[in-house]
Amino acid sequence: MKKIATLILVSVLGGAITLGAYKTVFEKEQTIVQTEHVLQPVFQPVFQPVNYKVSNTNLAAIEGIDFTTAAEKTLGAVVHVKNITIGTSKPTFEDFLRGRVQQRPQLGTGSGVIISPDGYIITNNHVIDASEKLSVTLNDNRTLEAIIVGTDPKTDIALLKIESDQILPYATFGDSDTAKIGEWVLAVGNPFNLTSTVTAGIISAKSRDLSGDSSQSFIQTDAAVNPGNSGGALVNTKGELIGINTAISSQTGSYIGYSFAVPSNIAKKVIQDIMEFGNVQNGIMGVRGGSLNSNAAEKLGVGETEGFYIDNVDEDTGAAIAGLRSGDIIKKIDAIKINKFSDLRGYLDTKRPNDVVNVYYLRNGVQQQVEVTLLKNNTITIPIIGVLKEANPKDLKKVGAKNGVKIQRLTSIQNYARYWNTNGIQEGDIVTAINDIKVNNVDDIKSVIKNRIENEPFTIEITNSDGENQSYFFR
Repeated sequence: MKKIATLILVSVLGGAITLGAYKTVFEKEQTIVQTEHVLQPVFQPVFQPVNYKVSNTNLAAIEGIDFTTAAEKTLGAVVHVKNITIGTSKPTFEDFLRGRVQQRPQLGTGSGVIISPDGYIITNNHVIDASEKLSVTLNDNRTLEAIIVGTDPKTDIALLKIESDQILPYATFGDSDTAKIGEWVLAVGNPFNLTSTVTAGIISAKSRDLSGDSSQSFIQTDAAVNPGNSGGALVNTKGELIGINTAISSQTGSYIGYSFAVPSNIAKKVIQDIMEFGNVQNGIMGVRGGSLNSNAAEKLGVGETEGFYIDNVDEDTGAAIAGLRSGDIIKKIDAIKINKFSDLRGYLDTKRPNDVVNVYYLRNGVQQQVEVTLLKNNTITIPIIGVLKEANPKDLKKVGAKNGVKIQRLTSIQNYARYWNTNGIQEGDIVTAINDIKVNNVDDIKSVIKNRIENEPFTIEITNSDGENQSYFFR
């Protein structure tokens, strides 16, 4: 009996030792092999799951939203734009010895949206800027040469044209003014040369200004947009084009949360102007001021924290003619609520000279309404002088000048402002010539600047309020 018990004990101990050795040696080796198997070379992407719960549902599905129709309508209309530019390559030691500069073609890529069956394409200006050659690859893999019809760097919109022997699929414009925050949207483009890529998100904000000077009015979305998406489509669930994807807010150069699109109403107006006039026609109200908030309201002594506060109304503008004045607070234009200047800027960018808008404003706490006719912008900014305005006969007669443009505001750049103040130049003086060329209007000034040789000094002739003619020379 004792021998049997001893034999059982030895067997148990042997089994335990064998099991322990197996755990220590074999399973350890097996783990190492598995770890080595999942490691990837550094140049390959590693895909890390962030949720281990298996689920076939998503928020859009729960809400009963189907993106497939919108994607099908848009994919065929979005193209891959390839831009060949000539760039200077990094010089070699031999280049230094020979004193030569190597220039090589460089390829840039982006996206575009076909907007007509005969091949007009809208994209971003920065996608095709400085191009030597442009080509467009369609969704059916055909590649066609493209030409630039016109551009508008201010809104970062460009219009291209391709010729095809087939009727092309195209996107239809939606109304970006009626797009709502929280609305589902799709971004369609070619990020990282991954053609025909669709991502989904919602509209996160409207009238977003990234410049800091209220010159922009973007639709903000959390649909993933990356380099290569520029010029692509932002569409609603109906497949209607409500924006042109343009920029991302990123510390890495890639998507980390928000992207920005030029609203379709602005883009549509820009390309219509290019096609009809050859350039963009901007209608202006003629008001200057800023957005209201708690701090601004306290300083100005007003009880409103939303709206556009008018500091000044420029003479001979639609706002001045309509009777708007300093201290008025614009709350709405037509059906567009104005909470900040980018709301105002974005809506006016969809308008042309001679368009009439209904302005709803507060004056001394009382809401009023007036019709304002937008006029052509008759001013131009030259940093070394300031803002120049086309002069009327009264302005010219006042100083005894036969021609010229009026100095509406002197520059705020410190070095130049000090120079003008020292020499007694005042607002209201008349600039009669620039670089020995007589100027009568804004178009004359644009022509002088366009034909000016780079780094050529400026010679400016001015007739001051005393009727004296003076010349100034700037490098």
